Amino acid sequence: MGLGDKISNKAEEAAGKMKEKTGDARDDKGQQAEGLKEQGQAKTKQAGEHLKDAAKDVTDK
Repeated sequence: MGLGDKISNKAEEAAGKMKEKTGDARDDKGQQAEGLKEQGQAKTKQAGEHLKDAAKDVTDK
């Protein structure tokens, strides 16, 4: 996984957390859900990249 991808995915996850927390503070269920959705998407991307890295490690050996 490239460093740029790692940074982008972590930034997306952090933005989702901020959106969720803002929704908590405002008692805005829609914003909370949107934040959770963004976090889930970022974590899914990270998991996919980890799988790619693991596959590359196996083929490199």
